Order: sequence, then structure tokens, then C-alpha cells
Amino acid sequence: MAAVKEYAYTGRNTEGKVVKGKLDGASESAVLAKLRAMQVAPITVNEATGGTGLNMELNIAFLEKQVGLKDLSIMARQMATMTSSGLSLIRCLSILAEQTENKILAKTLETVRTEVESGLSLSDSMARQSKIFPPLMVNLIRAGETGGFLEGTLESIAKNYEKDVKLRATIKSALTYPVAVLVLAFVAVIGMLIFVVPVFQSMFDGLGGELPLPTKFLVIISQNMVWMGPLLLVIIVSFTFWWRKNKFNPKVLAVVDPLKLKLPVFGALFTKVAIARFTRNFGTMIGAGVPILQSLAIVGETSGNYVIEQALVKVAESVRAGKSISGPLSQEAVFPNMVTQMISVGEDSGSLQTMLEKIADFYDDEVESTAEQLTALIEPLMIAVIGVVIGGMIVALYLPIFSIFDQIK
Repeated sequence: MAAVKEYAYTGRNTEGKVVKGKLDGASESAVLAKLRAMQVAPITVNEATGGTGLNMELNIAFLEKQVGLKDLSIMARQMATMTSSGLSLIRCLSILAEQTENKILAKTLETVRTEVESGLSLSDSMARQSKIFPPLMVNLIRAGETGGFLEGTLESIAKNYEKDVKLRATIKSALTYPVAVLVLAFVAVIGMLIFVVPVFQSMFDGLGGELPLPTKFLVIISQNMVWMGPLLLVIIVSFTFWWRKNKFNPKVLAVVDPLKLKLPVFGALFTKVAIARFTRNFGTMIGAGVPILQSLAIVGETSGNYVIEQALVKVAESVRAGKSISGPLSQEAVFPNMVTQMISVGEDSGSLQTMLEKIADFYDDEVESTAEQLTALIEPLMIAVIGVVIGGMIVALYLPIFSIFDQIK
């Protein structure tokens, strides 16, 4: 059996535009046959080489942009549009692999196209690329393939991910300001401790006398910044690496996620986000014909919150025993009565998907409204916090000067 090689090609598509890309094939003639199937008129086809020196392509994994939810939503939308226009699946995958800006996703789509061309189903091929395509997407596509409505499934995936992208953007906009302000305040405090306090300390030493307690505390911290600063940096970097490695660990999630929902300012926002994501994903999967137990398992994994995931485990046990979905949910504090009542009505009337979509739309609006309210609330709150911290340090520095004036009088 001939070894498969990579060939670089230049060709002209049906619109007359010059396109470039790479294809795998046993020979040049096999690549030419693939190009004809893609409706690309070949201009040049040459065996691809890595190159040397300045011609060598640099592929640095950690510098490449990872595949995000936005990339997948764009891919699903484009794929839905092309399939509805009558293009074959292989042709769609070829076009997507060529025009996708994300290099990792483009390479993955080329692999998927090759496997589909060899006879594998789209869902099975995507399932092999589990680091790129989430279980929700794979199972929805599998349901679409089985039921013969792949185009509609791709449309549902696109809408689902587009709303999720919008939801995440809303959360980021609400969190960006307080995080940025806290970072700037932290940098300002460190700067004052390293550069400003020592100047005042040398002045205090020349004046003599007993320093007030707040000033003493500030001077002690400043003197110990030589070792406290590097230690703090090591702790922050170590925690960052630890968090990236363990943030999806069930033991960590079991502690962190319940606390997130109970936060005084952001708890309500996180709760609404989790409910919106759960109901939207669940409704999409039921609408696509995915079995309800399988849907519950996948939706639990993709809900983004351990509390909801554990609640859905209880729901799955209830459904497996022939009972309702709304019963176990009503016993969980994270789900408001409105949500459980609407799900109950949906179960009784046979319109569960519609009810879930209405809940998701409602909580999407609630998240947007809550984010706007938090932004308006946090701005004066952050100003007050910075004023207390920086102002407290300034007062502590000037207290000895005030005491000296009192002694002069």
C-alpha cells in the first residue's frame, strides 16, 4: 500500500478565485482527483516539504490560538449555510478547512474531511477529535445524521453556540472593570510600599520620636517587601498553574462552584448564567432527538457548574425510574420555582423543548440586565475600595507629621 504524502496545491475554484491549500494523497494523481471532486481546477500540485531556514514554517503550539466557542459557532453557521445550499459534506469540510482562520481548527477539519471521505460518519470522526469538538456538538450531529436532518441540527448548534458566545461576552464585560481596577489598585499599593514608604521612613528616622501604630505597620511591610514580593509572585504563579490543571477536578468544583453561587454581588449572575446554559443545551438536545438520559448526562457536563451537574444526576435517576424531571429539580435550591414549574408544565403538555427555550431566553435577558446593574453598582464600590486602601496608606504616612506639629505647638 502506497504511503500517504502531503501535497501543496494552487487552483481556481468555481467562482474563479485562486485558492491554495494542502491535501493528503497516495500520489499526485490521487490529489488531482480530490481537487476535481472539490470542483477546484488545479494549477500546480507539488509534494509539501517542511523547508529549511527562513522558509521553514514555525508551528509553536502554545502561541497558536486555541479553538474557542466562537470558532465552533462560526464553523457550524457556515456549515449549515453550505449544506442548505446543496453542497456535499466533503465539499463543505474542504471549504471550511481552507477558509478557517484558526490553524488548529483548520487542520482538524482537514483530518475530519479525510476520514469522512474514507467512509467514516461526520459524528464519529468528530468524536475522535474530543479535544476540539465538545460532546454536545458531537451528539447533536449524530442525532441529525440518524434522523436525516443534519442541516437543521447544524442550524441549532450554530444558534446555541452564538447565544452562548453572547452570554460569555456579557459576563466578561461585567467582570472586566472590577478585575482591572483591583489589579491597578494592587500594583499601586505595591509601588507605594516599594518606592514611597522608604522615603518617608528615612525622613521619620531623622525626626526621631515614636511612630504611630498604623505607620509602624506600613513600615514593617515595606521593609519586608524584599522577600514578601518574590514570595507573593511565586504564590500567584503557582496558584495559576495549579488552577489551570485542577479547575475541572470534581473535588475542586464541589468546593468552588457552590461558593460561586453564594457570592454577595456576583452569585445571582452566576446562577442565572448556569440556568440559561442548562436549559438552552437541554432544549437543543431534546429538539434534535437525542435520548433524554443521554441528553441529561451531556448537559450536566456542559452546564459549567457542579451544583447543577449533581442535580441532573438525580434527575437522570428519577427519569430512569419512570418519574418526572421537575420533581428532583424542585428540591434543589439553585432552581427557582418558575423554572421547575415551567418544566413541569412542559412535561405534562408535551412541549418540554418549547418551555426550556423560553426559560433560556428569559434568563439570557436576565443575565444581560443583571450585568448592566452590576456594572453600575461596582463602579462606585471600586472607587470606595481604592479610596479606603490608598487613602489609608497616605493617612498612615502623614500621621507622624501631624504628631510632630502637635509637639511643636
